[in-house]
Amino acid sequence: MIAADARKRADIVIELAPEDYSYELLQQSLAKEAHGSWAKQGAYSAAWKYLIYVSVMKEVVSGKGIKKGAAGRIYTYLRDKHSNFDVNPIGTLISYLKRLEGIKIGPYEAGVKTKELQSLYGLEEVASLIDDLNEVCGQRRAIVLVDELDKGWDASEDAVAFVAGLFQAAVSINQRTPNIRVLLSLRKELYDNIPALYEDAQKVRDIIETITWDEETLFNLIGLRLRHAIGVPTMSLQEAWNTVFSEILEYRQNKSFNYIVDRTLYRPREIIQFCSEAVRQAVEHNDGTPLNYGVVSRAEHNYSEDRLSDIAAEYRFQHPGLGSVFETFRGLPYNLERDELEYHCLAIATGEHKVDQAAWRWVENTDPDAMIRFLWRVGFLRARAVGGYKGRRRSGSEYLGSHQISNLNLHGITRFHVHPMFRSFLALKEKKSS
Repeated sequence: MIAADARKRADIVIELAPEDYSYELLQQSLAKEAHGSWAKQGAYSAAWKYLIYVSVMKEVVSGKGIKKGAAGRIYTYLRDKHSNFDVNPIGTLISYLKRLEGIKIGPYEAGVKTKELQSLYGLEEVASLIDDLNEVCGQRRAIVLVDELDKGWDASEDAVAFVAGLFQAAVSINQRTPNIRVLLSLRKELYDNIPALYEDAQKVRDIIETITWDEETLFNLIGLRLRHAIGVPTMSLQEAWNTVFSEILEYRQNKSFNYIVDRTLYRPREIIQFCSEAVRQAVEHNDGTPLNYGVVSRAEHNYSEDRLSDIAAEYRFQHPGLGSVFETFRGLPYNLERDELEYHCLAIATGEHKVDQAAWRWVENTDPDAMIRFLWRVGFLRARAVGGYKGRRRSGSEYLGSHQISNLNLHGITRFHVHPMFRSFLALKEKKSS
């Protein structure tokens, strides 16, 4: 929407697409910090600034006509230095990093190193054109949008430096050249797990917009979509929901929205996916509206399978074979006392419960407490709320997931359950009471 709005104003829009990122390629291309005296975050920050500035330069002189003044100087620089500017941004980024790496780790004399490093870190090659670029962008503003930074995330040294360096570069560019705006979106989990990023962010908290979702905002989202689909703009959101879904399901007299939202990690795509699958099932089986529990439960199985696969794929670089770890819970009761859960995790870590070879490389001999924390963090487990956390839970739900509270101390939690999103596909059952 930001891009579409900017294009309506005839602004320059540069969108860095997901396929431009490859943390694996960066790892293969660059030496480790331990192999030379170079700090990667600073190197990535300089490389990002270079890439963004040169990318904007190419856009501002891309039109036809004779370039004069500031635009003419930018055009001359690109003609002389970037006649074959790499069409793949990641290639340009790596190229600049390799220049820094070659000096930091290469066999140059100290004096030569210092001078050339200062030139590269200071963007000396383009420094004289930055004011010209800001002037040209005063007539036609430039917006650079960076998204999907979590795609392929593997928590490696290069992945951390890649994102932290980008954050630093974005802040610097926005301050140095106000007619060029760099906007980047980042998943909260990544933000929380990159210490350097978090430290930098404290200094510029006023330029960060945190987007969070809860039950109320998710209901508004899906209600607006349903009302649009129904085609009655005067209808209330609750009326729109009740037109498509039975307000109360036969299953334990649950409210239908509560039942569906409980099977999400509060991500918009999940509630849209579940509702879309329910509508698809209704059409396929000629069910009328409002949709009842029979339709919702059929949709839930497919949805549950898809979400389990999606979560496993989301962590495939950090924790390959995660789906096989989830599978070890198949057929079990979904409510687990802590000692039962610890024993199960221990059985995984010792090989009693078999997992894929890829998963075995990281689960082998893993401490049960560490595995419980991980399974809670990825959303597979929820913990029974105790003490001051009781206020966070919704009526009817005693358990909290990492999507509801990110700083829960799990050490004192005695009861857990598998998140409802995974239960249908894994055929989990309710524990029989004694």
